[in-house]
Amino acid sequence: MLNKVTESTAEAVSNIHDGATILIGGFGLAGQPAELIDALIEHNAKDLTIVSNNAGNGDTGLALLLKAGCVRKIICSFPRQHDSYIFDDLYRAGKIELEVVPQGSLAARLEAAGSGLGAIYTPTAYGTLLAEGKETRTIDGVNYVLEYPIKGDFALIKAFKGDRWGNLTYRKAARNFGPIMATASKHTIAQVSEVVALGALDPEHIITPGIFVHEVVCMGAET
Repeated sequence: MLNKVTESTAEAVSNIHDGATILIGGFGLAGQPAELIDALIEHNAKDLTIVSNNAGNGDTGLALLLKAGCVRKIICSFPRQHDSYIFDDLYRAGKIELEVVPQGSLAARLEAAGSGLGAIYTPTAYGTLLAEGKETRTIDGVNYVLEYPIKGDFALIKAFKGDRWGNLTYRKAARNFGPIMATASKHTIAQVSEVVALGALDPEHIITPGIFVHEVVCMGAET
């Protein structure tokens, strides 16, 4: 019987290895898989590359992962904001690498990985520092930059409901980078508020099909 439900967050992240590239869902705190991140901190894998929308908020979740010294490099769109002091301190001390990717390009590069594309051309960042050293091309009079897919060894995402096959639904703004990160990862781990019986999810409401999900952890009702 196919059952992707894992009993604990610790068990779910136990196979994450040193040097892994991990896609972490969330738009700030919305949709951030905080409990999975906490488990990853306890797991203590090192030399990680993290791909996320931003570089952490305050001293919780992703910011705590950076503070724990687990992350070698972060790829994100918004590394600095009013409460990103942990990242700021690490970056100024030369203890973390940063690759800034415009938000639309971040989504498109993740989608390219999930779609099996070799690369994409985007007009975003043409003529700026972010395009330095990259191949460019003019197509139909528009200048483009060649960008490569962003692939993950693992993805940690947060969904609303899931079933034992790994089918997922999302709740409001928490549905952000999770669906595309699930497709771009070799191994997707989803924390959900509720695991429901097979057939309980309306097929029209399933955003992430179970084929893209490898483990589901139930964290109880959302707050």
